[in-house]
Amino acid sequence: MKLERSIALLGVLAAGGMTLAACGSDANVEAAGGSESAATCEGKSPITGEGSSAQQNAMSNFTSVYSGVCAGQAVEYTVSGSGNGRTQFVAGLVDFAGSDSAIKEQQAADAATRCAGNPAWNLPLVFGPVAVAYTLDGVDDLVLTPDLVAQIFTGRITTWNDPAIAAVNEGVSLPSTAITPIYRSDSSGTSDNFQRFLSDAAPESWTLDHSSDWAGGVGEGANGSSGVAQAAAATPGSITYVEKGFADQENLATARLDFGSGPVELSSETAARAIDAVTFSGEGNDLVLDTDALFTSSEADSYPLVLATYEIVCSAGYDADTSAAVKSFLLSAANEGQEGLEEAGYVPLPDAFKERLVTAINAIS
Repeated sequence: MKLERSIALLGVLAAGGMTLAACGSDANVEAAGGSESAATCEGKSPITGEGSSAQQNAMSNFTSVYSGVCAGQAVEYTVSGSGNGRTQFVAGLVDFAGSDSAIKEQQAADAATRCAGNPAWNLPLVFGPVAVAYTLDGVDDLVLTPDLVAQIFTGRITTWNDPAIAAVNEGVSLPSTAITPIYRSDSSGTSDNFQRFLSDAAPESWTLDHSSDWAGGVGEGANGSSGVAQAAAATPGSITYVEKGFADQENLATARLDFGSGPVELSSETAARAIDAVTFSGEGNDLVLDTDALFTSSEADSYPLVLATYEIVCSAGYDADTSAAVKSFLLSAANEGQEGLEEAGYVPLPDAFKERLVTAINAIS
């Protein structure tokens, strides 16, 4: 799907729920490009999900593709932030949650109760590199290190011509403009992952806690991924953390980050190298990623500041119609739904990773 199509759907998503009715035919029909879809097109309609705004353009793609595969099926996904998505799932108000952080601890225990005594699984379906994006007149090539980013977002570095920034940007004319950090004001898995990254990659400068709520004490807040991107675009001297697709939509400049082996430009290729090396900390079909290993990577030409969005589902405990529908949609999203994601700023699933994900989806009962 073209990026323009994703943007057209974005406004609908941002307003709340989105329903896309499918218009395909029987199970195992042809998907885009002539391949056979893994979707069974069975179960109830609509199925409902809520949560992450980081995946909203990907969800637009998934539901649009699914509508070309399964007749009479619909998916309603409400963009409200990862924290709200997990809360609604635990309460049994939606069939799945979209979350940029795995469900854990007491909330995971509560989810197991909702799932009739069965654990909830975290299934990473969407990978999106997180851009450190900025608006600074006259500067279109900026290099930062994780430590500099941490100092900026904690207020220790306050102007763009700070000597520490100048030291890694030799030959660049940096203005004395004040830096305005812009962060997510809502409960956000993007915030959680970005703070985890700073804790892992810049532990001396980022000593704050990490959670879905922003811990830093400086800057201005904005709601949702599109909100921080729009705020950054409208604020001279600003800097923010946001998924690449949203930075691209607002034509924001993105910093090259030096993770320890030289500056790395954010691209699908450099992010894919990091995803190829990802490992799991979860067990069995609960595919929780080892983000500590990912975020501390310094492999050359690799961009490890990558956000994974999980679809949180009941491993068992759904009624038969819900289980069939959730599996059908997720199988479509994991296969033909990956086509077009790169144009929307995401990284399609590597083949080996997709194989393990599909195994987990098929195990939902």
